Amino acid sequence: MDQSIPPGDIITQPNSKLVFNAPFDNKHTYHIKMISVGSRRIGWAFKTNNIERLNVEPAFGVLDPKESVLVAVSCDAFACGQEDTNNDRITIVWANAPDGAAEQFQREWFQRDGIVRRKNLPIEYNP
Repeated sequence: MDQSIPPGDIITQPNSKLVFNAPFDNKHTYHIKMISVGSRRIGWAFKTNNIERLNVEPAFGVLDPKESVLVAVSCDAFACGQEDTNNDRITIVWANAPDGAAEQFQREWFQRDGIVRRKNLPIEYNP
């Protein structure tokens, strides 16, 4: 595979941010639809900067061209207003799968010389 070919775009629904509404004394789950609009199979993974509060399931996978997946982002209960939430976000990273790769995600795809793309989705907490 030509490592210089950038992975195609993804579309997320919602597109720009996630909003969790109060009360925050219970766990909330928000669903994100992610669609691969490129022409190659991609491997993807979700990361978060606050692993104590935010969880993503499934956290990684493989998408073929024009395929979509529904991902659940959960926010555990926390003391709103007493914890810093200003920089909470999730990040989606994706890269082309090697030619002929099976539909099994491999973390090594992100450690090669190829191009890895990123999309940040800030988290907003609505008290």
